[in-house]
Amino acid sequence: MTPQISTTAMARTLQVFRICGQGFAGLWERLSLYLPLVMMGLLAVGTYWLVRNTPAAYEAEAARPVNHEVDYFMRRATVKMFDDDGRLKTEIFGTEARHFQDTETLEIDQARMRSIGPEGRLTTATANRALSNDAGSEVQLIGNAVVVREAVQNPDGSWLPRLEFTGEFLHVFMNEDRVKSHLPVVLSRGSDEFTGDTFAYDNLGQVADLKGRVKGRLVPRAAVGSAPIKSSR
Repeated sequence: MTPQISTTAMARTLQVFRICGQGFAGLWERLSLYLPLVMMGLLAVGTYWLVRNTPAAYEAEAARPVNHEVDYFMRRATVKMFDDDGRLKTEIFGTEARHFQDTETLEIDQARMRSIGPEGRLTTATANRALSNDAGSEVQLIGNAVVVREAVQNPDGSWLPRLEFTGEFLHVFMNEDRVKSHLPVVLSRGSDEFTGDTFAYDNLGQVADLKGRVKGRLVPRAAVGSAPIKSSR
């Protein structure tokens, strides 16, 4: 009697396991349909977590201040500037030139400069040292500075006399055709000579403005169409 009961119980147990197995198989089959979506979701969550918690590969380096240091230099330097039509406008020569990145300027020792204006008038300059911007539109002449504008004949036959500016500092604006200085300057126009504590010359307006203790020496001659002298105190 006992073996018959045990066999029956075992059969029922196996049937229960078979039914449960069929249930688990059906459940797994249904879950497997959604498994790719579950995996993609877990991957997205993991990626987000990593981005939020992983330190950056490198920290952005703080911008270092640009020091006033030479980034390149030239010996026996020659710097040439051309106009929009490709014609030579200005040449600057020197024994040595040093470029500074922070100010975008070129410092030239024993500087010599040649510039040809639109009307063909030649302007030359010399100084112990010159400081030019990268465009060459502004040149500061420092130490024994001399700027000479050669005489030129006007279309009407009259002459503009030779002009010479001498001082310890002259600031030349090439594009605007101006020269100025906050230091004393000697202006020679032909045989005439003028001095002043400060100086400004506008070639386009044909006006020289001397301020401070102004002195002048005039040599009589035939009148020519040259720059008038304006004295201010």
